[in-house]
Amino acid sequence: MTDPQTSALGDLRVVEMGQLLAGPFCGQLLGDFGAEVIKIEPPGSGDPMREWGREKPHGKSLWWPILARNKKSVTLNLRTSEGQDLARRIIAQADVLVENFRPGTLERWGLAPETLWELNPGLIITRVTGYGQNGPYSPRAGFGSIGEAMGGIRYVTGDPDSPPARAGISLGDELAGTFAALGTLVALHARQRTGKGQIVDSALYEAVFALMESLVPDWEIAGYQRERTGSVLPNVSPSNVYPTKDGPILIAANRDTIWTRLAEVMGRPELADDPRYATHGARGANADELDALIGDWTATWESEPLLALLHDNGIPAGLTYRAKDMLADPHFKAREAIIRLAHPEFGEFPMQNVFPKLSGTPGEVRSVGPELGEHNAEIYGGLLGIDSAGLEGLKAAGTV
Repeated sequence: MTDPQTSALGDLRVVEMGQLLAGPFCGQLLGDFGAEVIKIEPPGSGDPMREWGREKPHGKSLWWPILARNKKSVTLNLRTSEGQDLARRIIAQADVLVENFRPGTLERWGLAPETLWELNPGLIITRVTGYGQNGPYSPRAGFGSIGEAMGGIRYVTGDPDSPPARAGISLGDELAGTFAALGTLVALHARQRTGKGQIVDSALYEAVFALMESLVPDWEIAGYQRERTGSVLPNVSPSNVYPTKDGPILIAANRDTIWTRLAEVMGRPELADDPRYATHGARGANADELDALIGDWTATWESEPLLALLHDNGIPAGLTYRAKDMLADPHFKAREAIIRLAHPEFGEFPMQNVFPKLSGTPGEVRSVGPELGEHNAEIYGGLLGIDSAGLEGLKAAGTV
């Protein structure tokens, strides 16, 4: 384990079961802040995330070194009685179990919460699924894309003249993993008072739904159905993408005081008092007209001097960053938002740093994602006390 004096979660041991993204993202977040994360993977194949990603230099995923960072990989066949027994022995010495199998899978393997609590009463069991542990949909297979659709974000994302769009990332999975990590920390805090573990139930669709603001009362109370609105939010103006001579920029001046400053910068201070634009509601009602007016002004500028002018006057504005923009940006550099670690195949490997930042016990990326079974000897030998002959026997039997 890491040093609990300098690492926020350095005194915690987490066992991560499950595959792909939602549960492992929870494990990544806990590991970022020092928890020892023991990832259990099927012998021979491992987590399919080892193969995921568009680009695969050296035939290997560029996603895996990030998602599995700070983790220890052990192989274990959970479908065998011997493998299940080894899992119970590891979990008996853990603080947290993270799993993202369908409901009932742990129970079929003799790893039901009640069984695990007999061995380890303080164990936090974090269960990440598509639909939660109960309800009529709970037995269904659930992927992030389906959770995004059911949770509401797909319907309101994209251009109004096009079918619902998706974000270019696995938003549903990573939200479920983030809420799972939050719930885990809350349960650990409660354990300090009670001494007892509990279940953290994180469902993909509910993680997305949690972000949906006033969507439900908009409909039930006001009779308003939110629709896709492209690059704007309804009745929030000005806040859009505007043209310049060398590419679009974003300007967010929807607050009254900021709009007043923008009107002054545009050389049109009278617009701030114009009844069509003087209040938040008026600007929202006249958003198209206001956007056209601002766009005519921004189109006369190059983006760099225009952004400098806006920033100097306290008006939120910026560019839409790509990876190469992030790598070149001085603020990313000053904040150490991107770090580089040594990777055995890729050499210097860039990735996003730990977030959020803590002043006293900051997180740290200590290692890139491990090779399959890289820590078998350490965990089975050191933690469980299995000697080399015993470990070889487990390998021969296909258990590890």
